[in-house]
Amino acid sequence: MKLTFLGTGTSTGVPSIGCACEVCRSADPRDNRLRCSALLTVGSNNILIDAGPDFRQQILRAGSPPLDALLITHTHYDHVGGIDDLRPYCYPDGFDIYAQAYDIDDLKRKVPYCFAEKPYPGAPVLHPHVIRPMQPFSINGVEILPLPVRHYLLDIVGFRTGNLAYITDAKEIPAETIDAIRGIDTLVINALRPKEHISHMNLSQALDVIKAVGPRIAYLTHISHDMGLHAEVSPRLPGNVRLAIDGETIEIRD
Repeated sequence: MKLTFLGTGTSTGVPSIGCACEVCRSADPRDNRLRCSALLTVGSNNILIDAGPDFRQQILRAGSPPLDALLITHTHYDHVGGIDDLRPYCYPDGFDIYAQAYDIDDLKRKVPYCFAEKPYPGAPVLHPHVIRPMQPFSINGVEILPLPVRHYLLDIVGFRTGNLAYITDAKEIPAETIDAIRGIDTLVINALRPKEHISHMNLSQALDVIKAVGPRIAYLTHISHDMGLHAEVSPRLPGNVRLAIDGETIEIRD
């Protein structure tokens, strides 16, 4: 099993428009972060996690691999703003997406033409599948467990498959989610910045979750320019914690 970080940045990306901080001006490519998304590869299956506004750039950079389905954590724009660009994957029979019921309803309001009974020629055709927290489902034999997390006032999901858990945009993680991923090999989790934030975990909060889960290795994602320079932050992290890097592919142990 492999995971490719298509994007590891927060909603503004890094560099942030109009910002002249040292991170946004950095020449280190590790400090450049597109909006948060990932590609899960299990055998011959490629499963996309979120499709934000940078999706087209991300998937071209990844070599335009075939895709089997899209998992949606929630429908904030930075996680679904590129869903129209799935249209090449919709031929000839449409494309499967998996999300909670109210997220599917929200997408039907945002991009109704993707769900039309008589779609406009060339428009994306999306086949929605309702998922529920802590109720596993499978895609081509790949079992996936939706993990409930809290994003300020929203109940959103992360995902566990095999020995990998992927959680983004969480502010609070309930005990049942911690129990469901305790002792896994690889944990991907959001850490926005060192300072407190209303709807995202900061660095110390993410490190507390990592300590409670006890993975072999953890990767921080959904990172803002306020986190600091990669070259300066990375050496200060615990030995089993990494800052995720755009374009990086990691192997998950069985």
